[in-house]
Amino acid sequence: MNIHKSDTAIVFIDPQNDVLSETGANWGAVGASVTENRTVENMERIFKAAKAKGYEIFISPHYFYPTDTGWHMNGPLEADEFKTHTFARSGPLNLTGFANSGADWLARFKPYIEDDKTIVVSPHKVFGPQTNDLVLQLRKRGIGKIILGGMLANLCVESHLRELLEQGFEVAAVKDATAGPRHPAWGDGYQAAIINYRFLAHAVLSTDEAVAAMG
Repeated sequence: MNIHKSDTAIVFIDPQNDVLSETGANWGAVGASVTENRTVENMERIFKAAKAKGYEIFISPHYFYPTDTGWHMNGPLEADEFKTHTFARSGPLNLTGFANSGADWLARFKPYIEDDKTIVVSPHKVFGPQTNDLVLQLRKRGIGKIILGGMLANLCVESHLRELLEQGFEVAAVKDATAGPRHPAWGDGYQAAIINYRFLAHAVLSTDEAVAAMG
């Protein structure tokens, strides 16, 4: 996989407080993996390199609005997200209470995301980009290759990986710019994801390798 800013972009999934901050709703499940992988630090290194080297960055966020609580069917994780108000916003056109909430960007990422250059796409609603405009935004800018990271490794990131592959993109997953939940009954989500990345992605890179490949 040849990486060049003319046709390669960074795609980060859910760089939000609820999954990356020690005060986030899901820190109990993901904190150990985030800490061990140095996920926040590695994501920031990629943000910095991308901005310095002229790569476009796309953010695929996860938001739930009050009307989403009217869903009649939810999987176990979705049910837990509604219970803990993960990624909750007051409405699609209302930012009341958004600043520094669980749905907001991690504070150290805000300078990179809120620079009027990073493309923030519409929210995905379950795990994958089938419910947002990420693929459209990538296609409109002539992007065919993706450096992928963010949260959570085995859920939204893996779901984005699978759909982007089906859509014909080349994808490099950055193994230490993500992290996964650990559950006493369900298992280690990060380890499950890494196995699947190796089977699926065009490349599985460390942050060091990803930054070096960006030139």
